[in-house]
Amino acid sequence: MSQTSFDDDDLFGEAAEEMSDDVEQHLAEARAELPTPDSIWETSADNVLGVLNGLKSALDVGEAADHLRQAKKWFTLGSRADAFENPEELQAEIETVEELLETVDSASDEVSELTATIPALRGDLADAHEAAEAADADSEESVDAAETEATEEGEKAE
Repeated sequence: MSQTSFDDDDLFGEAAEEMSDDVEQHLAEARAELPTPDSIWETSADNVLGVLNGLKSALDVGEAADHLRQAKKWFTLGSRADAFENPEELQAEIETVEELLETVDSASDEVSELTATIPALRGDLADAHEAAEAADADSEESVDAAETEATEEGEKAE
């Protein structure tokens, strides 16, 4: 039977390895939760609102923020304990995932804004075009009435 070591250095090394594994695992899970490139690029919608709704759904990051938070938490703890062999590499990976997550969140906010704006804009544009058509119709009626009146006055004068 092997003897388990309770030496502080051994325990610290084991804990450091587990922290590093946890950071990498949470980063991998955060990356896996991010949208796929095809999901935000391809669409089968029939109109702009459908495209926007599909894009809004595609930009859902699921649990990515939670996994990133866990990775950062374990990284912070491990960094303060000087437990990582390559802390700069892990920090760079965390920053890359964090930037991606911020970009996706920003895009999602913009799409949400457009999703709310486009139907109202469509309605306003429809109203504007109806008003323009009504104004054109009124203008044509006025011109026709004026021509008819001028013709009638011309006939009376003869």
